[in-house]
Amino acid sequence: MSDFFMNTYKRTGLVFVRGSGARIWDASGREYLDFTAGIGVNSLGHAHPGLVAAIAAQAGRMIHISNYYQSPEALALARRLCEATGYEDVFLCNSGAEANEAAIKIARKWGASQKPSRTTIVTLEGSFHGRTIATLAATGQPKFHVNFGPFPAGFIHVRANDAAALAAALGPDICALMLEPIQGEGGVVPLDEAYLREAAKLCAERDILLVADEVQCGLGRTGALLASAQAGIAADVVALAKGLGGGVPIGAVMARGEAASVLGQGDHGSTFGGNPLAAAAALAVLDALSAPGFLHAVGDKGWRMMTAIAGWKHPLVKEVRGRGLMIGVAVTVKPDRIKELCIERGLLVLTAGEDAVRILPPLVIGDAEIDRGLAILKDALNAAREDK
Repeated sequence: MSDFFMNTYKRTGLVFVRGSGARIWDASGREYLDFTAGIGVNSLGHAHPGLVAAIAAQAGRMIHISNYYQSPEALALARRLCEATGYEDVFLCNSGAEANEAAIKIARKWGASQKPSRTTIVTLEGSFHGRTIATLAATGQPKFHVNFGPFPAGFIHVRANDAAALAAALGPDICALMLEPIQGEGGVVPLDEAYLREAAKLCAERDILLVADEVQCGLGRTGALLASAQAGIAADVVALAKGLGGGVPIGAVMARGEAASVLGQGDHGSTFGGNPLAAAAALAVLDALSAPGFLHAVGDKGWRMMTAIAGWKHPLVKEVRGRGLMIGVAVTVKPDRIKELCIERGLLVLTAGEDAVRILPPLVIGDAEIDRGLAILKDALNAAREDK
């Protein structure tokens, strides 16, 4: 019998009905430990008291108004985001793909104002920027392109961590370089910090906008508010989403310098973007992230997890990579098999790229839950080894 959904997801068959922190229960009452956080969305875990209270209170006041008007929540969110990051202006939307679309429009309009032909954007091989037609064109993974062309022109993909290839690509008709400081869907692959600094230097020297796609790696996921700042660079434009609303759909594009004033009235818009409900949720998330020691603790938790996994010296583990609570465990077997074995044992994990088991726990996860999840992961790896 059809469940009436289009067949766009490789579903597990699990139906979840409630959660608390890093734990989640299915319709049969079985408990699972959640190392996915809704693909990095549930930054405060499930049913976080502060987030629940903020959403409930806001729903009782006002859920939505159009962007012809302002709400106190959206005004406060814009101010908080800019003051916390040093950016000047923000555009609020609903998702990571929308945030990247806005960043692309900023880059294109800015470039065209310099020279009509200056509209090409350089992105990196292995990148992922969204599933709209433009963000797919920006994505440097051919497997996502199959059957969806023709794509809009104006994107060039170069090899990641290759400064020479980047320097050769950043020619006079390039308006922007768009990159993820850590490639998430590409396999949880951090870009070399020396490469990021060289990329920022080249963009500054050649008057090219640097756009940081921090949809997955931003907002505390790596132990800092922005992964780009953690690497010592300041992008001209930053795209955020996922963890910003703690589960309520919201995205944001922040800009500084010339990029901040590119879009004018009528250039862009979003019906739902920054509505009072989403803004109230985001403010609750930022309240939690700004608590003393919170982000430092995220970094410590991630270091402990990565150190533990590497310390197993497991024969199926090739590499442990990532930063903070954005972790990729590269394995010699199909990562989907490890995912299945983890689910059987009560642990939810993700996959990414060709070889990675992806771990994105809620940022509030506790030490006991980390230990329990790691024990299940190790047991799943052992079971996969026996399969061979």
